[in-house]
Amino acid sequence: MARSKSLEIVSELVANVLTIEVAEGDSVEAGDTVVLLESMKMEIPMLAERAGTVTAVKVTVGDVVQDGDVLVVLD
Repeated sequence: MARSKSLEIVSELVANVLTIEVAEGDSVEAGDTVVLLESMKMEIPMLAERAGTVTAVKVTVGDVVQDGDVLVVLD
């Protein structure tokens, strides 16, 4: 059976990590919020683009992330 490719969920802007909604090993569905970012007093949910299992969480609450930084990896 072919293994699906990993999917990296990346930040789309400079922001603070407000909350992390998943942990390694969690299953997510397409559209689930995995990380909530905050920028300029706005909350920006970062969503899973497809269903999968979280294999890595690359940030912690309070981190400042840049455009393109990897937040979560799905398998």
